[in-house]
This record gives sequence, structure tokens and C-alpha cells, in this order.
Amino acid sequence: MDFGLQGKTVLVTASSQGLGYATAKAFAGEGAKVMLSSRSEERIAQAARQIQEETGNQNVSYCVSDVTRPADIEDLFARTESLFGGVDVLINNTGGPPAGTFDKVSEDQWQAAFELCLMNIIRCTRRALPHMRKNQWGRIVNFASSSIKQPLDNLILSNTFRAGIVGLSKSMAIEFAPDNILVNVLGPGRIATQRVAQLDEIRANTLGTSVEEVRKQTEQGIPLGRYGAPDEFASTALYLGSAANGYLTGQSILVDGGLVRAL
Repeated sequence: MDFGLQGKTVLVTASSQGLGYATAKAFAGEGAKVMLSSRSEERIAQAARQIQEETGNQNVSYCVSDVTRPADIEDLFARTESLFGGVDVLINNTGGPPAGTFDKVSEDQWQAAFELCLMNIIRCTRRALPHMRKNQWGRIVNFASSSIKQPLDNLILSNTFRAGIVGLSKSMAIEFAPDNILVNVLGPGRIATQRVAQLDEIRANTLGTSVEEVRKQTEQGIPLGRYGAPDEFASTALYLGSAANGYLTGQSILVDGGLVRAL
């Protein structure tokens, strides 16, 4: 399949590891110019080098950026435009907010989760939009969680703000459609990432059991019987963010092995 990404500039936030890294590598493998970002210079520099080595694509760079800070977002886009030109494909990804129930989450944590999960998407999209509109072409993929379809226990912050991403994305998809800018949400189920490993450890400690037992029990509830691989998630992100996708917008899609039963 021709994804039509030659010459396109792709920005992937929170891409030093996990889903962001796998997605950045998928786009680089298709010949796109890819900008990575992370708060850790050591990790993001290593990620960029690895992607260059694995894909043979030298048009891969990085910028140290905390997407909860408006000034960092401006620096990120300025560096991307300086090296590669305006952003054609925006992949909005962040780490998840801390686990917790309503009674255990502080007001400061609510505000931080709002900045992390929602405001960064608004700010990055606002910054990318003029270039996309000028070219009458753009793709925006907002990473969320399976909680957009079915709330997850002990993750009230994620349940709240990931749902907000869906409403935001649906509205943007309608508003941006006349400019051929497609906006979609992609939610991971149990993908084998560091974030999921941390959540499994929290659950294991709560239940007084092992991480291995938690994973085994979880896999029994997944129709495909296993956790997904980051590359499997990234392949869907690649399609949604490419020219191969010409008519799919305003949708919320789960990559979860059939875990979520909701329609």
C-alpha cells in the first residue's frame, strides 16, 4: 500500500518510548520526515538514533519538549518547521495521568491532568492548523485510551479527560473537513508498554498478587488472548495519518484485541 508520505512532515509527541516511539518509527519507515519530542533529552535522542538506524531514514530529528508548557510547544513547532517545514501529520500523544479514585485525586492533579491530556492537543492542533489549511491537506490522530468506550477502574482522571478528547476531536473533524483535514481518535487496549506494566504493578500490589498473575488474568478477558504489541497499534495510526486514509474522520477506534465489549 502506498501511504503517500514521501515529503510529508510528521510530528509525534511523547515519542521516546511505547506507542509514540512505535508510531514515529512506522512513519519514518514510509519515508516521512519525522520529528520526535519528549521531556527527556537522553531518551529522545536515543530514540531518534534508533529509528534512523532501523529505517534508514535520516530525516528524523527530535526536540526536548514538555507539551503541558505553551512555550515548549512553540519551540517544538518552530524547530520542526526550521528542519522539515510545516506539520502535515500531527500525532498527539502523552503519557497517562496518575491512577486514583475520586476521593484520592487532589485538585492539583485534576488541573495537571487537564493540561496533560486535553490542553496540549488544543495547543498543538492550533499551531499546526494554518499550514494544513494552506495546503488543504492534513491528518490529526489523537491518542486516548480504551476508556473512551468503557471506563477503567481506578483511573478517574484518564476516564474523564480521554472522553473529552473524543468530543473535541469529533467537533474538530466536522469543522476542519472542508479543508481536507481528517481528525480521528485512536485508543489502545492492553498494549505491552511501560505504562501498562506500571498499571499492572499497581493492580498487583492492590490485590496482593504478582504482576505475572495480573497479566494472565487480564489476557483471559481479551478475545485474542494476549497483550498487543506497540507496532500493531502503530500500524493503525500510520493508516489514519496517511494519504491512504481519504474518507475516515471523526471516528474513535480501539486497538484492543476485542477487550472492550461496548458497541
